[in-house]
Amino acid sequence: MTIPTVNTNFSEISKNATDHWKDITSGTRAWIRIGTALCGKAAGGDAILASVQASLNSRGIDALVSEVGCLGLCFAEPLLDIQMPGGSRVFYGNVRSEDVDSILNSHLVSGIPVTEKALGYLGEVAVDGIPNLDDHPMRVMTERIALRNAGVIDPYDINQYIANGGYQGLNKVLTEMTPQEVLDEVTGSGLRGRGGAAFSTGTKWGFLAGSGAPVKYILCNCEEGDPGAFNDKGILESDPSTVVEGILIAAYATGASNGYIFIRHGHDGPIDRARAAVSDAYRLGLLGDNILGTDFSFNLEIALTGDSYVSGEETALMEAIEGSRAMPRYRPPFPAQVGVFGKPTNINNVKTMAYVPEIVSKGGEWFSGIGHDRSTGTAILCLSGNLKYTGMVEVPMGLTLRQVIYDIAGGIPNDKSLKFVQTGGPLGGVLGADNIDLVLDFEVFREAGAILGSGGIIAADEDVCIVDLTRALIAFCQYESCGKCFPCRMGMSHLLEVLERICKLESEPGDLDLMRNIGGNMQAGSLCGHGQLGF
Repeated sequence: MTIPTVNTNFSEISKNATDHWKDITSGTRAWIRIGTALCGKAAGGDAILASVQASLNSRGIDALVSEVGCLGLCFAEPLLDIQMPGGSRVFYGNVRSEDVDSILNSHLVSGIPVTEKALGYLGEVAVDGIPNLDDHPMRVMTERIALRNAGVIDPYDINQYIANGGYQGLNKVLTEMTPQEVLDEVTGSGLRGRGGAAFSTGTKWGFLAGSGAPVKYILCNCEEGDPGAFNDKGILESDPSTVVEGILIAAYATGASNGYIFIRHGHDGPIDRARAAVSDAYRLGLLGDNILGTDFSFNLEIALTGDSYVSGEETALMEAIEGSRAMPRYRPPFPAQVGVFGKPTNINNVKTMAYVPEIVSKGGEWFSGIGHDRSTGTAILCLSGNLKYTGMVEVPMGLTLRQVIYDIAGGIPNDKSLKFVQTGGPLGGVLGADNIDLVLDFEVFREAGAILGSGGIIAADEDVCIVDLTRALIAFCQYESCGKCFPCRMGMSHLLEVLERICKLESEPGDLDLMRNIGGNMQAGSLCGHGQLGF
């Protein structure tokens, strides 16, 4: 059902948002931000939030308290940052509930930051005894485009997003550009899908734009079930409005009328924050009928799925939205011809959509000037495993894995050596330590037998057994196979049997050749990447 909207001039929306932002950042109250993304919650962010509120209440201090998303420094969670009126933000990392009252007393009441517990500061005003957070290894080499607002704005406050340039891109396309000009801008940027396939986004949108159907769908995929990947959820938890805006721009360019953001059930942070962003967009007239007084109309909903890894595949995703079991469809017909509910459909990843507003605002040429060869823009990487610094970073394409592992993530702890890196999720690849001079580039990784995929990078030190890891990855893939394709269903089970035998030191002559045989059959006979990339 279409939700009625109030058509409002964008300049008025922008002015109100800017005034709101000035009140927050230049007013008389301190602004306290607490990381409550999945990494923050896992580290105890909710307890820190409760302790902050209790301390403020007991001292009668009037301060603005906001829950924010992931700044990317997951190793330092829970993060607490305090910004005094007119001052810089001071970040306290790995905060414990028992630390909160003393930090607030010193910082808010006495005006003295607790230097020995501070991780760093951000802002124009230097803070004595505390390093600039931009000098931290996990920030020095970054270029934040999709993550530009992550950990900065309150994801529940759409005005903070608008005050920081949000919806400028949508306003630009509605007032200055034709749908074809938007398509040309995105195509010229070189943006490629960040869900794993790395297909040209502009070309993919063009397939849908070519359909004259009156009802067309834009789907945004946040199923994200890869172990070691958390950037899609991180974006929706931190800055959901950028995804909504990206979807709206895609809808305008393709003539789409309806859309869904598809999120795995149980991921409450991304779900709640995405729902709030959609609701606020309707309230301001940025979704619904005749958006911003134009003849462009678009309706967007949040769709949930159960714990099904395969539902991240685009045709299985459509089956899940329709209420069926998530299993891939035979192709052709392709989604741009016959998609969800039988209507022409386009599916993009969360990261892909998050880039679009900035590309439209700053121009495709700006985006194409970042990166390496045909891999333009940035890579959003999730760093985990045996690393000094773990978290989520956005870096220009073209850096090497060595730079990522050693310069950004701080290398391998305890003076141990790197043994291998597993990239792109369980269907990705494994690169030995002698391959870490590869540059972040879709083609370079593919030629090396790996993929960037979802952006997950899991580092393993000298003590990790590659056979055990392979068994664990195949066990995951065997469990998550939807079972529709015989080569995948039986192939995964057969691979796991062989690996279990090897791990028990009961291997037989020819086991490796047998595994290669099974993998070849899976690649040739499976419907989707789960079987095609599973070996």
